[in-house]
Amino acid sequence: MQNNAPKWLKPAVDFGPLAVFLGLYWLKGLLPATAALIAATAVALVLSFAVTRKVALMPLVTALVVGVFGGLTLWLNDETFIMMKPSIVYGLFAAVLGGGLILKRPTVKAVLGEALALDDDGWRALSLRFCLFFIAMALLNEVVRRVASLDVWVLWKVPGSMALTFVFMLFQMPLIRRHMVEEAASPGE
Repeated sequence: MQNNAPKWLKPAVDFGPLAVFLGLYWLKGLLPATAALIAATAVALVLSFAVTRKVALMPLVTALVVGVFGGLTLWLNDETFIMMKPSIVYGLFAAVLGGGLILKRPTVKAVLGEALALDDDGWRALSLRFCLFFIAMALLNEVVRRVASLDVWVLWKVPGSMALTFVFMLFQMPLIRRHMVEEAASPGE
């Protein structure tokens, strides 16, 4: 998202579709919630584009996977596909981050570079940590979807995985502080 985007936009795009999914799941069940998730994700992308004139890569990838796996869930009336979606998204993110590390291009910088100014070692370390985190989240989703009930998986997916992500980010703060760089002042300041 651009720096001049309204502060409400990123949370609305990132969490709005999940809130719609969770609310509809408890009211109407999985299939209506999945259909609503697909629609809400599309609306979030259109809203993001309408406000910023661009769409961030992560929401776009997520929307594509939601569309494919949500569509398969609806078409085949099989919850397995929507339950696999987080594993696929986390796996894709881990692969992109891992590939960036191998190519010595810390991909996390492309996503968070507008919000953070870190030195190269900080970007590499943060990319590695995110890569490992996404691998762990993909594996954890696979365990939960295979051993728990659908209700437990939904609770894991929406509030559970979000809480783990928040805790993970809190644990990155010492690394971020250690590797922060002062941005050069603009001429005339």
